[in-house]
Amino acid sequence: MMQKHDWYSDTDPKALKVFIECQRRLTPAQKIQSVFDQIELVRGMTEALERRQHPAANDHEIFLRVIARRLDRETMLRVYGWCPEWAT
Repeated sequence: MMQKHDWYSDTDPKALKVFIECQRRLTPAQKIQSVFDQIELVRGMTEALERRQHPAANDHEIFLRVIARRLDRETMLRVYGWCPEWAT
């Protein structure tokens, strides 16, 4: 019997069993590709959100805003010489 965790408490046990079995069948390469695909999905969603919130921003500013969501202010200033507060 599988131990119950909160992250799938709303999932039907039969569906969860199928999902876990599908995950187990993946090759290591497929698992890594899945992680990369998910990272790209989140990056794309973050970019779309920034474009909605800052419609006048150019592509470079959007790039910086997306990165600024992952890096602290000090790192943004050191690496990119930019922080979101400076943008208009």
